[in-house]
Amino acid sequence: MRIFPIVFLILAITLVFAFFAAYYLLFKRENPVADVYERETARLSYPRRRFPMEKKDVLPMLLITLLYAAVAFWGLGDRQNPESFCQFTEKGRYVVVELPEEMSISRVMYYSGLHTGNYFLQFSLDGVEYTDESTMEQKYSDIFKWHEAKMNTPGKPAKYVRIISDNLLEMGELCLYDWGGDPIPSEMLKYDEGCVPLFDEQEMVPEAQTYMNSTYFDEIYHARTAYENIRSIKPYENTHPPLGKLIISIGIKTFGLNPFGWRFMGVLFGILMLPPFYVFTKNLFGSTAISSCGTLLFAFDFMHFVQTRISTIDTYGVIFILLMYFFMYRYITAPRDEPFAKKRQETLPLFLSGLCFGLGAASKWTAIYGGMGLAVIWLLFRIERGRELISAGHRWEHRKELRINILQCIAFFVIIPAVIYYASYYPYGKAQGMSGVSMYFDKAYARIVLDNQTSMFTYHAGVDAEHPYASRWYQWIVDGRPILYYLRSYPNNIKSAFGAFLNPLICWGGLLAIFAMLWKTIRFNDGKALFILLGYLAQLVPWMFITRITFEYHYFPCLIFLVLAICHVFNSFRLRDIKWKSKVYGATALCLFLFAAFYPVLTGIPFPRAYTDMLAWIPGAWPF
Repeated sequence: MRIFPIVFLILAITLVFAFFAAYYLLFKRENPVADVYERETARLSYPRRRFPMEKKDVLPMLLITLLYAAVAFWGLGDRQNPESFCQFTEKGRYVVVELPEEMSISRVMYYSGLHTGNYFLQFSLDGVEYTDESTMEQKYSDIFKWHEAKMNTPGKPAKYVRIISDNLLEMGELCLYDWGGDPIPSEMLKYDEGCVPLFDEQEMVPEAQTYMNSTYFDEIYHARTAYENIRSIKPYENTHPPLGKLIISIGIKTFGLNPFGWRFMGVLFGILMLPPFYVFTKNLFGSTAISSCGTLLFAFDFMHFVQTRISTIDTYGVIFILLMYFFMYRYITAPRDEPFAKKRQETLPLFLSGLCFGLGAASKWTAIYGGMGLAVIWLLFRIERGRELISAGHRWEHRKELRINILQCIAFFVIIPAVIYYASYYPYGKAQGMSGVSMYFDKAYARIVLDNQTSMFTYHAGVDAEHPYASRWYQWIVDGRPILYYLRSYPNNIKSAFGAFLNPLICWGGLLAIFAMLWKTIRFNDGKALFILLGYLAQLVPWMFITRITFEYHYFPCLIFLVLAICHVFNSFRLRDIKWKSKVYGATALCLFLFAAFYPVLTGIPFPRAYTDMLAWIPGAWPF
C-alpha cells in the first residue's frame, strides 16, 4: 500500500508536465489569428481588450455557484451549542450541585466560554467536607469547546458537586454522568438560580469533542473575538485589523454562537467569490468554456474549500483582493474613445478597486501586498496611456488627465481606505465605553487605533513561535507542507483529519502557468499575462522576506492568480488547437476528480486510515 502514494505523485507530475509540453508545442506553429488576439502593441503594456458577459454565461455561472454552495454548506458544523453561560465573576466564586442521592460519577463534560483560568471540581458526601477530584482547564485554546474532565478517581461517590473558579470565567454547560455512563437528568439536580445556565441546554451535550461542535485551529481567536465584539468586550485577538472579525460576528448574530454560526460568513464569502471570478475570466478571455472551467477550478480547489469553511479572516482578505484586481482590470480596459473624457465607466471601476482595497486592508494586511501590485499595474497603464495621448498630439490633455487621475487615486486608494480602516475599530471603542459617531473624533479612539498598529507590527515582526506544520513560501508553491487543522482517531483504524493545501494539479500546474505568463510577457508582449504575473508576485514576494512563522494558508491569495494563469493557458489551447476541448475539459475533470478523491481529508469525515494514507502523496510532508 505504501507504494500507491508515490505512484500517484509520479503520475500527477507526469500529467502536468505533459500538458505544458503540449502547450509549448502550440507556439511552434504559426497562428496569425492567435497572435493578434494575444499580442499587445508595446512591451510591458497593460491589457487592452475586455470581453463582455453574454446571456449564455448566466446559467453556467449560477449553476457552479449553487453547486459549490450546496457542497460547502453540507457538514459545516452543528447548528446548536450552549449560548447561556454561568458567570464566575471573580476568583473563588463557586457553584454547588446537589445530587438526588449518593451516586458514583463516571464522567463530567463541560463547555468552556470566555476568559482563561481553571475550575476546581470537588466532591462531597455531606456538603461540608470536599475533596479535589479534577482541575478543569480553560486555556486560551479551550474557548468554545466541549471538554471531558480528567478525574482523579472515576466512579467516586458523591452527593454534592462543587466547582470553584480561580479567575473571571464563563461556563456554558455541565453534564454529570452516573456509573452506568448515562447523563444524570438535570431535573433531578438541585442548584441555585445562578447555576441555571449550566443545565438549561443538556440536549446539546455531545459524546465527545469534534470539529463539528467545537472550535479548531485559529477559530479560538477569531470566532471568540467576533463574539466579544457583539458583547462589547475588549477584543482578545488584536494582531489583525478588526473588519474580518466583524464580518464573522454577523453569522453569530444571525445563527447563534455555534459552529455553523461562526463559520457561516466564511462560506458565504467563498460562494460570493465565484460570480466575480467568472466575470473576471470572461472579461479576460471572452470564452464561456474557459470561464466555466476556471471558476470550477477556483471553487473546488482544496485551499478555497477548506479556508472558507473555517472561521478565520483569510477569506475576507482574499475576496477583496480578487475584487480590487477585477475592478482595476475593468478600469484599465475601459473604452476611451475620446482623447480626454471624464466617464463614469472609467471612474467607477477605479473607485470600486480602491474601496475593495480598503475593505481588504481592514480585514488583513495581506491585502496591502496586493495594493502594491495594483500600483505597478496603474503605473504601466499611465505610462502607456501618456504615450498614446502625446503621440496623438494631446500633450495638454495628457497632463490634465494625469493630474485628475492622481487625485482620484489619492482619494480612492489612500483617503477612503484610511477612513474604512479607522472606522473598523469601533468595537475597540465600544469596549472602552465609547458610543456614537462622536467616538471617531475622540483622541482616545485615535490612540487606540494607533497603538494597535504598533502592537500588530511588533507582534508580527517578533513572532518566534514554532509549529509542527509551519512552512515557508518555497514549500507553498509546490504543496510541500500542508497545515493539519484537525486529527482524531477512532476504533477499527478509522480517523478524521483535514488540512489546508492546494489541489496538487492546480498548485503544480499553476506554478508552470505562472512561468508561462513570464514567458508570454517577454516573448509576446502579452498584457494579460503581465497583469496576472504582477498580481501573483505581489502576493508572494513579500513573504520571501518575512522571517516569522508562516503556514501554507498564507498562499491562499495567490490561488486567484494561479487559476487565472491556468485559464490563460487554456485560452491558448482554445485559440491554437482545434482539439482544445479534450485537453481543457480533461484537465478540469481531473482536478474535480481529485477534489472528490481528497474529500475525506478536506472535511474530516471519518474514513478508513488505509484510504487516507494513500492520499499522502509526499510521505512525511502531507500529514493526514
